[in-house]
Amino acid sequence: MIQFRIQPDSEIPASTQLFNQIRFAIASRQYPPGYKLPSTRALAMQTGLHRNTISKVYRQLEDDGLVESLAGSGIYVRAQGHEGGSKLQSPILKENPQAYKVVQQALDELLSHGCSLNQAREIFLAEIDWRLRCSARVLVAVPAGDIGAGELMVYELEQSLKIPVQLVTMEELPAVLDKTSSATVVTSRYFIGEVEVIAAPKAVRVIPLDIQDYAKEFNLLKNLPKDSCIGIVSLSSGWLRAAEVILHGLRGDEILVMTSQPKDSYKLQAMVKRAQVVFSTDKPSFAAAQAALHNCVEDIIRPPKLMCGENYIGTTSINLLKRELGLG
Repeated sequence: MIQFRIQPDSEIPASTQLFNQIRFAIASRQYPPGYKLPSTRALAMQTGLHRNTISKVYRQLEDDGLVESLAGSGIYVRAQGHEGGSKLQSPILKENPQAYKVVQQALDELLSHGCSLNQAREIFLAEIDWRLRCSARVLVAVPAGDIGAGELMVYELEQSLKIPVQLVTMEELPAVLDKTSSATVVTSRYFIGEVEVIAAPKAVRVIPLDIQDYAKEFNLLKNLPKDSCIGIVSLSSGWLRAAEVILHGLRGDEILVMTSQPKDSYKLQAMVKRAQVVFSTDKPSFAAAQAALHNCVEDIIRPPKLMCGENYIGTTSINLLKRELGLG
């Protein structure tokens, strides 16, 4: 079981610490769809929190659409987006929901055995046509407050898929979908619930992307000497907040955590002067950290070690999206 750590002397409320850690576990696929969350009793023994506090966190996760409660069974991570059965809304499919599931499963099986979309087209014409129409336009949707997460996803998707990808804020998404009849919307699992609410009435499918759990990097940072300073750089302000909570849970006040987005040159320069290790979640952030270090290297006795994550989006999610878009 994942070990959640709560710092009782933190300014961050204990319930918020636990909520953010569980949400990160879901978003990074450590808790995959269908995974049964620990009982409130087990989590209370692990974290020291009251069971009522844990129940409150579980209710918040359920309200956000990340988990679902099954009476007499427990709390489970909810399947989301296309993996949860999002489908084209048409009268025929409403009349035959089970038939549509059979078609989807059969097509996915054919694709997994090397059958191309064109070969399967004659057998499953309606399903294939829908996928090809949706593949004509790929939209990445994120909240305006964390536009950097969207920039990260667009950057990596265009590199991997070799097709244009459009970034749209969730606030703009309804107007954009009103003007198109064919699109695939992708988003981080962090934001899937809100995006599905917008996309469902438009008959547009939504595919959630899993982010990396950065386990290797977190383990390295976890073992740094006491009183070390760690710098975290990312295009995503939301990821920075999550990383700060996780590192605080791992080490408490033993280490100093500094965070910055790549555009904040003042914070970046302060970070490279103070930190022993600077970790970047993405290549643009890593380039900004390198530039900041280069600009003030003469003022630093011991330059920090610069690290860069390989990818923000999980490899499995990239491969799933390629398959869904018919890109091989």
